[in-house]
Amino acid sequence: MSVVPVPLSVDAGPSLSVVPVFLYHAVSHDAPPWLAPFTVSPRTFVEHLDMIADSGLQVIPLRQLVAALHGGPPVPPRSAVLTFDDGYADFASTVAPLLAARGLPATLYVTTGALRASGSGPFPSVQTLSWAQVGELDAAGVEIGGHTMTHPQLDTLPRASVREEVAGCKRQIEEALGHSVDAFAYPHGYSSRAVRAVVREAGWTSAAAIRAASAFSSEADDPLRFGRLMVRADTGRDQFALWTSGEGAPVAPFAESLRTRGWRAYRRARAMTGRPYRAIPA
Repeated sequence: MSVVPVPLSVDAGPSLSVVPVFLYHAVSHDAPPWLAPFTVSPRTFVEHLDMIADSGLQVIPLRQLVAALHGGPPVPPRSAVLTFDDGYADFASTVAPLLAARGLPATLYVTTGALRASGSGPFPSVQTLSWAQVGELDAAGVEIGGHTMTHPQLDTLPRASVREEVAGCKRQIEEALGHSVDAFAYPHGYSSRAVRAVVREAGWTSAAAIRAASAFSSEADDPLRFGRLMVRADTGRDQFALWTSGEGAPVAPFAESLRTRGWRAYRRARAMTGRPYRAIPA
């Protein structure tokens, strides 16, 4: 799950090409209370896919955007990307068939410590994918990315713990799938300069963030903290329509706000005193 309590900024100017990278968590009728604010119904998800198609957006693989951010060929005009965090079981049962029916690529960032029996790991009272299902999704063409091992707030951890979470996650996925993986996403959207350095050292070539709660990516974005638009239960049809038209959110890159820095300092202070801020109920 990704939680960033920072308000939206004003829209950036038109000088940057806007790339909406949509972020979903669960797509379900039956989410536990802690996950419900970040869950959309299957019907709503289908409506979103229809709106994306009707708007003229072309859904491209994340790798294509990342290549452009690293200086490769630019993405086609009116491109969009679909991403999913955490690794809930509904991705296999609900999301993947809907994407396959439309021929749409997507990236799924999995928290490896949650890929066990229902209810285990860092996500209470919700069914998650198994390693076998992750392998099947990978074989079907879904890009599998990493979302750490235990979904911590990386920017509050000692460097050694960050390295274990970031590199350990990569190692586990690559051993399970039998090939390298390149895409990472920060739990809760939280990162820092030091965390991003560890991510780069671990061999991840991209890392998804959440800038100002939601932001468009762009041709000038930072591949190690590119912006995403977080789709929530309360994301209305009008708001989603604005996003598909390239409006309604700031365009990354932009400087980290003082409020974001203050929020990080607060969470770090709590962690240091043994009273960590809990973004997900224990």
